Amino acid sequence: MAKVGGLASKQILDLTAELSNMNIENDLRRQVRENIKRLRDMGSYRGRRHAMGLPVRGQRTRTQNTTANKLNKIDRRG
Repeated sequence: MAKVGGLASKQILDLTAELSNMNIENDLRRQVRENIKRLRDMGSYRGRRHAMGLPVRGQRTRTQNTTANKLNKIDRRG
């Protein structure tokens, strides 16, 4: 594995061009937030489950739903 300082300038330009085409962390987070917001605005079943903080993908809710409650907190609600 080479360090950036050890690469040729053409290789660095190729890497930056390739990375500029990819979606990076904040873009992906925004995309997920927008998708969840769209589901909520539509009033779909999944959107309502996201809004209530309940499991969205058909998991059991009679007992263990703590993980879903953690994942569907305000950060992902939009």
